[in-house]
Amino acid sequence: MEKKIMLGNEAIARGAYEAGVKVSSAYPGTPSTEISEFVALYDEVYAEWAPNEKVALEVAIGASLGGARSMACMKHVGLNVASDPLYTLSYTGVGGGLVVVVADDPGIASSQNEQDTRMVARSAHVPVLEPSDSQEAKDFMKFAYEVSEKYDTPVILRTTTKLSHSQSVVTTDGRTEVEDKAYERNISKYVMMPVNAIGRHKVVEKRDNLLAEEGCAFPVNRVEWGDKKVGFITAGVAYQYVKEVMPEASVLKLGIVNPLPKKLIEDFIKEVDEVWVVEELEPVIEEQICSWGYAVKGKEMFTRQGEYSANLLKRVLFKKDDQVFEKESAPARPPILCPGCPHRSVFSVLSKLKMHAAGDIGCYTLGAVAPLGVMDTCICMGASISTLHGIEKAKGREYLKNWVAVIGDSTFLHTGINSLINMVYNKATGTVIILDNRTTGMTGHQEHAGTGKTLKQDTTYAVDFTSLCKSVGVKRVFEINAFDVKELEKTIKESAEVDELTVIIAKAPCALLKGQKFPDKMVVSDKCVRCGACLKPGCPAITKGGDGKIRIDGTMCNGCGLCANYCKVGAIVKVGK
Repeated sequence: MEKKIMLGNEAIARGAYEAGVKVSSAYPGTPSTEISEFVALYDEVYAEWAPNEKVALEVAIGASLGGARSMACMKHVGLNVASDPLYTLSYTGVGGGLVVVVADDPGIASSQNEQDTRMVARSAHVPVLEPSDSQEAKDFMKFAYEVSEKYDTPVILRTTTKLSHSQSVVTTDGRTEVEDKAYERNISKYVMMPVNAIGRHKVVEKRDNLLAEEGCAFPVNRVEWGDKKVGFITAGVAYQYVKEVMPEASVLKLGIVNPLPKKLIEDFIKEVDEVWVVEELEPVIEEQICSWGYAVKGKEMFTRQGEYSANLLKRVLFKKDDQVFEKESAPARPPILCPGCPHRSVFSVLSKLKMHAAGDIGCYTLGAVAPLGVMDTCICMGASISTLHGIEKAKGREYLKNWVAVIGDSTFLHTGINSLINMVYNKATGTVIILDNRTTGMTGHQEHAGTGKTLKQDTTYAVDFTSLCKSVGVKRVFEINAFDVKELEKTIKESAEVDELTVIIAKAPCALLKGQKFPDKMVVSDKCVRCGACLKPGCPAITKGGDGKIRIDGTMCNGCGLCANYCKVGAIVKVGK
C-alpha cells in the first residue's frame, strides 16, 4: 500500500488493474482518454485502441464471455455508438465482470452535446456507480466488478470532466489475480433471438428490483448526519460542492445512482425537514423521488446546464458568491489551429474556392470559424460523408459542386467507412477529403489503425487509405501533400466538375506529433507590400502591427510555408534555423 496523488482517470485505471482486469478496449475521447493510456502501462492488462466504441464494447463482451474481467472506456457520445451492444448485453448478462467507463462532459468542454449517461443507463437497465474523487474512482471500479459478477450484469462507472481531470490522494493496493470463470455454452442466455430475449427481459426486471433493494446496503452509499433542518441528496463530484458550502448539513451521498436505493432514500427523507437534490445535468434522481410521492427541491432552483460549482450553490442557497472567477474578466482566447497544421492548408484552399464543407468531429472542426469559415455542419463521428450524400440526393449534382465532405483519418476509420460504402452503393457523386494527419489529434495524439502502432506501442499493420477506398469501389482516389495548395486546388476544382465520387487524401503529419522536426522558419523580407494576403489562412504565428508591417513570430513558426503561397510578391521566404 502506498499513497499517491492521482488524476481521476489514472485512479480508474489503477482500480481496473487492482481488480484483476485482463482486457481493456476503448476509443479515445475527452475526458476519458487518459484511462486507457494509464491502463496500457500495466503489463498484466491487454489494452487496445478500437476503431470505435461499439467495437470496443464488443471486444470487452467477448473477453467477458471467455470468463475474464474486462472493460470498455469511452466518453458520453461514444456510448451512443456502443448502445447497440449495451442494450442487449443487459439482457444476456456477463461471464467475467464487465465495466463500461463512461465520461460525461457537463459544460461541454470538448463535446458536441451535454447528454446524461444516467438516462441511457436507465433505459438500458444497467446499474451505474458514480465516484466523487480519485480514491472513490479507484475503489468504485473494484466494487463495480463485484456487482457485475454477483448480479450478472454489465456495470457503468460514470465519471465527469471535473472528476476525470482533477487530482486527489489515492491509497493503492496490490493486484488481485481473479481466476477466469469457466465458459459454459448457454443458448437461452447468450443468443438473443426473440424467444430467448422475452425470457431474459424478465430476468432484467427481477435484477433491477433486487439491486434497488440490496443497493441500500452497498458500501458506496453513505449518510452523513448533521443539521436535520435540511438534507441533501447528491452523488459524484456535486457532493464535493455540497460539503464545501454546507458542511453542517445532513447528506445522503449516493454511490449507486441507477437503480436508486429506494428504502435508503426514503429513510433519509423521513429524518429531515427539507430535502434538496443536487445533481448535474438532468433531474434523474429528483424525478424518481418525486414519482414516489415526496416533495424535494432541485431543478427549479438549479440549472440543467453546465458544470456545478461551490459558487453556484452559494448563489442558490444564500443568494451570494465569492466573486472570484465570475467577476474577473480575462481576454478571450478562442481555440485555433496550431502553426504548421495541415488542416489549415486544406481549409485555406476551400476558402479560396468558396466551398462549403460538411464537417466532422476533430481539430478540423475549427474550420467552421473565422478566418477560414468553410465548415457548415458538425453532427457526430462519421456524419460528414453521409451528410454530403444526403445533400446531393435532396438538391442534385449541380448544387453539390461547391460542397465537399471533410473527415479526419481516425474519424474515417471510426464510422466514415460505412458512409463511403453507402455513397458508392447508391451511385453518389461528390468530393470527400480525408484529412490524414497520422494521429487522433483532438484527444492528444493517440494511435489508430492507420498509424502503424498499437496502444502498447507495438508495430503493426497500417491501413492504406488509398487501397481501402478503392476496395469499396471508389475509382477516383488521389493522395496529395496537404501543403501542396496548387495541386489541392486543381484536384478539388476538377472533382467538382466530374460526375463521379472522388476521394482526396490530404496527407501531412500533425505539427505536434512527437518526433516532428521543423528545420526551417519563414521570414518576411523587405519586399513586403503589407497587403495582408498572408493573413488569410489565420496562422497565429503571423501578425500585422499597428504600422501595417507583417511579422512572423519565430518561436511559433513551424516553417510549413503555407503563408508563402499567398504572398504575390515573394516577400516570405524559408530560411534554416
